[in-house]
Amino acid sequence: MSGISLADTDSERGFPKTYPQKLWMGRGLIAPPAIGCGGGATSVDGRDSPDSSHEHGRHMRTFKTLMLGVSLGAMALAAQAQEADDNQAWVSDGLTTFVRSGPTDGYRIVGTLTAGEPVSVLETSGSYTRVQNADGDTVWVLSDELQDSPSASVRLPELEAEVASLTSELEGINDEWESRVATMTETLEQRQQRIAELETRNRELDAEADEALRQVRGLQARLDTQEEDLLLRYFMYGGGVAGAGLLVGLIVPHLPRRRKKRDRWF
Repeated sequence: MSGISLADTDSERGFPKTYPQKLWMGRGLIAPPAIGCGGGATSVDGRDSPDSSHEHGRHMRTFKTLMLGVSLGAMALAAQAQEADDNQAWVSDGLTTFVRSGPTDGYRIVGTLTAGEPVSVLETSGSYTRVQNADGDTVWVLSDELQDSPSASVRLPELEAEVASLTSELEGINDEWESRVATMTETLEQRQQRIAELETRNRELDAEADEALRQVRGLQARLDTQEEDLLLRYFMYGGGVAGAGLLVGLIVPHLPRRRKKRDRWF
């Protein structure tokens, strides 16, 4: 903080002290200095006279509006110029806000606070809050320019570290998954190769079984033929024997019998 005088702060104003609360400077509007606005006299203790306070505040609000319009116009022109440029850049986070010696616009500006700077809240009066910075200086700042959480610039390193950690974890998961997929793919290829080998062997066995069955059928047919031939031979042999016996039986009775010779002695 620059330009802050402890003589312009809490002890001489008689404001009640409260327990400090930690806040951070927001990244909102930047209050312009009140130099040359209002034309009122300033007292010895740094406070404008009551007669000029209202007029001074009105000029301050008008000046803020003009400054805001100029800032927005400049930002628009800068954005257009940036789009035309091949190089890309970002607006710096090092913004500042003006602080006062009292809780109204009538008090003079005594310094600045940087956006994202942590401060301790001492008390609140109207639209202003009295804060204490890390150096122990106490000043008044618009309550709208304070926020309950650190700014993005403060949280950025933490978020970047978290992103890096998550990215590393994700890469590890990806590597592990790729390894598992590779193992599963290799196992699947081996199983497919084994299945192909088994299918080939099955076809070979089927062919061998068909050949063996064909041979068995051929042998069975030959055996049946030999049995039929053997039976036919048996029938032929039996028929021949029977025919010969019948023929003999028919011929023998017709053969002439030989007469017995008589004994010569009779």
